[in-house]
Amino acid sequence: MHRRRELVGWATVGVVLCALAIPWFLWGSSTVVFGLPLWLWWHVGWMVLASAVFWLFARRAWGLGVETADSSERASATASVGDGGGSR
Repeated sequence: MHRRRELVGWATVGVVLCALAIPWFLWGSSTVVFGLPLWLWWHVGWMVLASAVFWLFARRAWGLGVETADSSERASATASVGDGGGSR
């Protein structure tokens, strides 16, 4: 139940970010702030916000909705054992 709630939360965040990607409410606005149009500042702020959300998602919920609970438990068990190989 907790994973489903987390999945719905991240999906909601994704939909909101997509909805805010285009500043439709600034169409036709000729407002200039610090020498740049306001809509351009909107995009700069949106990119910073989207980057922060993606960083948080990658740290906390990567694989959510893709991996089952069993596969993530097996992956963590396999990673803790280690194979001792790899390039050196």
